[in-house]
Amino acid sequence: MEIERLDLAAQLVRIQLIQRQLDARFKATGHKNVSMPLLIPESLMLKEADHVEGFAPEVAWVTQCGGEQLAERLVIRPTSETIFCAMYAKWVNSWRDLPMKYNQWCSVIRWEKSTRPFLRTSEFLWQEGHTIHATAEEAQEETLLMLDVYREVSEVELAIPVLVGRKTDKEKFAGARATYSMEAMMQDGKALQTGTTHNFGDNFAKAFDIQYLSKEGRLAYVHETSWGVSTRLIGAIIMTHGDERGLKLPPRIAPIQAVIVPVAAHKGGVTERCEEIQAMLQTLGIRVKLDNRDTVSPGYKFNDWELKGVPVRIEIGPRDLEKGQCVVFRRDTYEKQNLSLDGLGEALPALLEDIQQNMYAAAERFRDERVLVARGMEELEAAAASGFAKAMWCGDAACEERIKAELNVTSRNMPFDQSPVGEHCVCCGKKADRVIYFAKAY
Repeated sequence: MEIERLDLAAQLVRIQLIQRQLDARFKATGHKNVSMPLLIPESLMLKEADHVEGFAPEVAWVTQCGGEQLAERLVIRPTSETIFCAMYAKWVNSWRDLPMKYNQWCSVIRWEKSTRPFLRTSEFLWQEGHTIHATAEEAQEETLLMLDVYREVSEVELAIPVLVGRKTDKEKFAGARATYSMEAMMQDGKALQTGTTHNFGDNFAKAFDIQYLSKEGRLAYVHETSWGVSTRLIGAIIMTHGDERGLKLPPRIAPIQAVIVPVAAHKGGVTERCEEIQAMLQTLGIRVKLDNRDTVSPGYKFNDWELKGVPVRIEIGPRDLEKGQCVVFRRDTYEKQNLSLDGLGEALPALLEDIQQNMYAAAERFRDERVLVARGMEELEAAAASGFAKAMWCGDAACEERIKAELNVTSRNMPFDQSPVGEHCVCCGKKADRVIYFAKAY
């Protein structure tokens, strides 16, 4: 039961560490955290037709309160564009009120027919950013800025390399003018969409009549964006870095960065020295745990902490104390080394950073080796069997549909670097000028 509680606590800490990284970046780019209502009147959801159509199959409705039927159904939020827009229409008067840049941390409900832990659940925790701007240019700048924020967190903090680019019109968010995504490759070669940003243009502004008085004294519609990532990032970490021994966590978001395991703890001085090392490392800001359980063997503890993905294990026994050293095991490479106890405070932070960088490099190599250029349907199928296909596309949604129907492969995004990898569409063979990634996906 103690270990079960520890696992739950570690899971919550991991979410909080990721949240902390994102939230700091949101605030640094001028966004404020707010909290909007959970229940949204049906009349608001119906105001933007494409948005309603896109979410209709997934929404959960509240129709009764106590023993009384509600006069108007309420949606349990699948996302909050409509409630934000209803408030924007009340808050905005002139150009001086713009931009408005908000974010909220909340749970949403999407009634998924088939669920997967972390990746696709009916209820999940996420953040959703919502902003409005005076011009289309400012809205586009915001959309791309937040995509880069997501990319930075994914690559720098989570050690997950991603491909960023624009979604096709078929795959864009319901009600958006343009959607951008970051796509990560899991160890089975499938894609996982780990974050999206959306430029709505003035679609919602016109539906909700969100206008402002410009500097020139004319009424104009605002331009809107939204963007979000969720606990799906936890699934991405597991499937990007995990191995047959269990989890493998990047040090920057690992709830426990180092665990100290006493060997022959009953021998004089071992436990006391381990406690001293723990206290010293904690003063350096390292998240460290001393595993002083006396009900299991050191070997059991080794396996237990490897399973949980702790980046570093520090083993200290009587012989180590005699030599003034400890044995340090790194989870990413399974390597062991002897380090001086006196120099551990200096060596361990450097080791954790090396593990972080090595995990990113390993994931990037794995990804790059499995992104293959495809110039026809057979090559596309072969590439998608183990990774991503990079191909030319004519822009016709019919080709997307055919690829999905025949190969169970979907378009992921069109990279910003559109350097051609051929001349003809991978599907129909017509002249093509768009580079696009295809893959099987979660």
